[in-house]
Amino acid sequence: MKIYSVYDPEFKEFGHVIDGYEKECEKIVEALNEYTPLPEGVDYVPEEAALQSLTEAEVLSRTIFGGIPAQFGWCNGHNTKLNCLEYHRSSEFNLGTEDFVLILAKQSDMENFKLDSSKAMAFRVPKGVLVEVYATSLHYAPCHTDPDKGFRVLVALPKGTNVGTTKTENKTSEDKLLWASNKWLIAHPESSEASQGAFVGITGENLDIAKDI
Repeated sequence: MKIYSVYDPEFKEFGHVIDGYEKECEKIVEALNEYTPLPEGVDYVPEEAALQSLTEAEVLSRTIFGGIPAQFGWCNGHNTKLNCLEYHRSSEFNLGTEDFVLILAKQSDMENFKLDSSKAMAFRVPKGVLVEVYATSLHYAPCHTDPDKGFRVLVALPKGTNVGTTKTENKTSEDKLLWASNKWLIAHPESSEASQGAFVGITGENLDIAKDI
């Protein structure tokens, strides 16, 4: 699988690189390294007090979320597979302590909430670079570029996202994708999420970039 850079023109449809906040990003990277773990698998915490309390996080949230309440959490570990894709009603912002890869697809490429994995693309994000992933971009857990280093990645979203579950009236076909608050998910049949009851919406190969990094 070809791995593009977030500086390549192909990324423009999925998100963009945010500059001007390099000092704030440095402090957040330091906090990620100091206060968050590096598991063998993948762990996710929607809101981390050590990040949320940073002055730099408050400064960033005023810009990237326009002043609405935001949460600063993390997704850390080791991973090379697609497994699932999710989307929110808002952009997500990511920043890594090491280079990492995002596997992304377009929400508009889904047919009846199903997507062939061949439509996904991979993008390498350099360490210390803040990126916005648009609300219309399907995404999930990052992938590492070095198995010895893994990844520690900031996940910044509107407050309340991925926190608990939300019941719906099941009146629309999209309701079956709602996996957590502000989180719509499609899973590959090989994923653990599928075995837990997530909607199986990814067809084709469960992409694995292990040979491409």
